[in-house]
Amino acid sequence: MSKYAATTGVDVDRSKREIERTLERYGADQFMYGWDQTGAVIGFRAHQRFIRITLPLPARESPEFAMTPTGRMRRSESATVEAWEQEVRRRWRALALVIKAKLEAVQSGISSFEDEFLAQTVLPNRRTVAECFQPQIDQAYETGDMPKGILSAVAGPDGQGEQ
Repeated sequence: MSKYAATTGVDVDRSKREIERTLERYGADQFMYGWDQTGAVIGFRAHQRFIRITLPLPARESPEFAMTPTGRMRRSESATVEAWEQEVRRRWRALALVIKAKLEAVQSGISSFEDEFLAQTVLPNRRTVAECFQPQIDQAYETGDMPKGILSAVAGPDGQGEQ
């Protein structure tokens, strides 16, 4: 299966600017981004909600970039770097598409903002809904049992909220 934007020439900065403009167009009143070697993060505020989306980035040293697509030949150093850069550009393009699609679904009345961005909504404890609840959801699927204290994922053991 081919990957979306596998051959994109759109640089990362242009994708970031597109994401920011898209968010503004759909009503966001705050925007930020940052990155490190493992990933990037964007954050914004819209509909009285703070949203944080993490974009995992591939390791530059990953073997997938050192070999040709057939896996038979080793790439040169410059070709390895170009393959890694291409994947980073591709992921930023995919993120721009996802954000635009979610916001258009909301604008078109197909879905609500809360439904589209529930997992990425930042709670008062600074964790996203997904960070709080995904472990309990995973456990429920493994065991077949509903979580006993799902609110404890947000409130923490002392009931005051995790910090």
